[in-house]
Amino acid sequence: MVKKFKVVHIREDCIGCGACASVCPEYWDMDSEGKSKLKGGVKSDGGETLGPIEENFDCNNEAAESCPVNCIHIFEIDSSNNENKLI
Repeated sequence: MVKKFKVVHIREDCIGCGACASVCPEYWDMDSEGKSKLKGGVKSDGGETLGPIEENFDCNNEAAESCPVNCIHIFEIDSSNNENKLI
């Protein structure tokens, strides 16, 4: 069974350093406002960008760990759809 993860990006906290886009360009880039953007993400009511993924955990984990303001979080989603925060 493939593990599922959810990436949560709190965009308002982003300082635009580009670390995430540098280490994980497959999932992250910089937008016209100079802030990072999760490719394929959607905005939630809370202003967070969410992106469910089933692969490339390592890439997104590295992006989260490289963020100096800790605005990228990763949750593991179990078979009952419970979320366990990893970062």
